[in-house]
Amino acid sequence: MTAKGMTSVSVSYEVRRQLNTLRTHGGYRSVDELLQDLIRQHRMARMDGSLGTLRARAKDAANVDVDHLVERLKLAPFKV
Repeated sequence: MTAKGMTSVSVSYEVRRQLNTLRTHGGYRSVDELLQDLIRQHRMARMDGSLGTLRARAKDAANVDVDHLVERLKLAPFKV
């Protein structure tokens, strides 16, 4: 994104220019609206990943041998 020798001011202008380009191409009214949408999309993607993990764990839990689990619980040092 930046070239060698760019100052922090020139980097700021470059980032601002790129954000405005993304805003224009995306049809957003402001850079704030663009950033809010990007954050929302990122959060949704993370939630989808978590949902996949949760589904996999639920599937693993459904495959547990209940009789074996009950036998193991009978060996527990506390009352079940």
